[in-house]
Formats: sequence, structure tokens, C-alpha cells
Amino acid sequence: MPAEIDVVVIGGGQAGLATAYFLRRAGLDYLVLDNQSAAGGAWLHTWDSLHLFSPSQWSSLPGWQMPVTHDTYPSRNEVIDYLARYEERYHIPVRRPVHVKSVSRVQGDLLVSTDRGEWIARAVVSATGTCSAPYVPDYPGREIFCGRQMHSAQYRNPDDLRGQNVLVVGGGNSGAQILAEVSTVCNATWVALQDPVFLPDDVDGRVLFERATAKWQALRDGHTTMAPVGGLGDIVMVALVREARARGVLHATRPFSHFDTDGVVWSDRTHSRIDVVIWCTGFRPALKHLDPLQICSADGLPRTDGTHARDEERLGLVGYGEWCGAASATLIGVMRSARDAAGNIAQYLRSIQPRSTSTP
Repeated sequence: MPAEIDVVVIGGGQAGLATAYFLRRAGLDYLVLDNQSAAGGAWLHTWDSLHLFSPSQWSSLPGWQMPVTHDTYPSRNEVIDYLARYEERYHIPVRRPVHVKSVSRVQGDLLVSTDRGEWIARAVVSATGTCSAPYVPDYPGREIFCGRQMHSAQYRNPDDLRGQNVLVVGGGNSGAQILAEVSTVCNATWVALQDPVFLPDDVDGRVLFERATAKWQALRDGHTTMAPVGGLGDIVMVALVREARARGVLHATRPFSHFDTDGVVWSDRTHSRIDVVIWCTGFRPALKHLDPLQICSADGLPRTDGTHARDEERLGLVGYGEWCGAASATLIGVMRSARDAAGNIAQYLRSIQPRSTSTP
């Protein structure tokens, strides 16, 4: 028989842990289900040299500041260690690895079906993020290209790319950082739809978060013309990127026309031989488990009021990006969304009758 519980949180990364912190404070009976084999969430799948854009004090989850690190900006391994210790510090009940297959309605509650059993929850928070749903554009001729293709989600380091012709596609921070790294050992070309926006050298994630917050407040209050320009996609000049600029390789070209079997053809009909393509083209929300609820619009996303799903009052969504909370996909930014989601759920559970219990 399915176990009964107040709240199931799906996803044990930063969004799930932040939500668990506030559910714990609300005194709710909850459980976190995580499909990873260890703590760390999406950080387990990032490339080896990745560092945060902000110092530790600006990269912390609610309740406990990330310890000061040796470098100004914490490394991926330091973030993973922090998330693991955060779980332990707050005794967060995480079960892993558990793959959630579906969330469906049953007798006024939500049924969470997994490969390790079923739970009947009065509310569910989906915090699965995006790392399991990498996006690769359907580029003309991509299927006939005989070279190697990988997404930034599969990239770890440039060791096996030495001496090859590599195309890095995507104009965001992942594209800039991976281009900077692979260009030290191979012939790398950077492709972006538009000229990347480079921030001043002394600007880091603190400024980006403040800008994102100001934009959210302006849009919330209806002051669309006052929303700041730029955002979290602007390129932060971390040391690796600054070094690439000094080498003269930090420049992007406009997209090519199409693939052929051994490379790409540009708009002027010239051809470049390519051995490897690294797609730094982002991710999409991992929401397949919500399909039985039939709440997603034509764009594949549920309609939301902040973190609350409009078409399913028992469902919250945390950590997917701007559409469910400003800067909610960042370590520091997820706190506000997690607090709102937990608060909404606590209020909803107080408004409904408790489950009936049998009497002797």
C-alpha cells in the first residue's frame, strides 16, 4: 500500500533542499525523493573546472552560509560538499536513488509513483530542475554529421580533445567558459546567435542577483520600462575567461548554415572541417513526471502564479528559472521561491480537513 505523507519533494538538489528547510520549519511531515546516487544535484554533472560566479557568502542556501573557500569563488566540488553537509545539518529525509515516474490525482490527494514504491501526498513540490533535459537545437544536417557531438552536460574536461577542431555552440556563460578551456588544447571556434554581453571584470554574481531581483520587483509592480537591462545570462569575466581574452580567442561568430558529413557550411558557402561539436545551448525543465496531471500549456510549462501551479492547487514548482521565481535556478536566488512554495503549501494544508482516521 502507498505510504501517506503531507508533502513529497521531488528532487534533492539545491531547490529541493531549500524547500525542505522551510517545510521543516513549518512542522510538516515531508520526504525528499532524489534520482541521484549521492548528494549534490545538478552539480554532480558539471565540468571539472567550473566555479561559482559569487563568493560563498553570496552562494548559500537558507539557514546556513556556505563556508569560506580557499579561492574567491567556490569550485564545483566545494558546492557538492556544502550541499551534502547541508542535508546532514538539517537532517533532511532524502531517499536516493529514487526515480519518480509520475504524479497523478487520487481521491483528493496526489499519488507519487516511483521505481521504489508509491506515496500518497496531500501536496507535492516539483524541484527536478533542468539538468536531465539538455536542449540541442534541430540544426539542418545534424543527423548526417559524422563527427562527435556532446552537450555541455556531458563535457568534463578537454583532455580528449587535444589537437582537434572543436565547435562550441552557445553564447552564454557555459559557452564562454568551455570555449576558454578547450581553446588551450585545440582549434576552437565559438558560435553564438548574437554578440555575447561581457560584464566588467569587477562584476560578479552579486551584481547579477541584485539586477535580477530589481527586474523581478519592477515587473511585479508593473513598471516594465524600469526593469534593468541584462541579467543572469551575461558573461561573467572569471579568470579563465579573462585569460582567453588575453590570448585573443574570446570572440564569437554568427551561426553556420548547416552541417555536412565532416563539418559545417557557413552563410558565405565556405566549409570548415569539424571533429567535435559541444552544444552549450541550455536545458529545458524536466517535467515529464507531471504529464498525468495534464497541466502544461502549449509551451510545455504549467501556468503558475509564482511557485504555485494554477491548475493544480496541491502542486508547487521550485528552481526552474524566471517563470517560477526570479533567479530561482541559483543557489542564493532559490531561497525566496522555496520559502513561498513551502508557505503556500502550509497554508493550503491548514485550510483543508485532515485525513479521516478509523476509530476502534
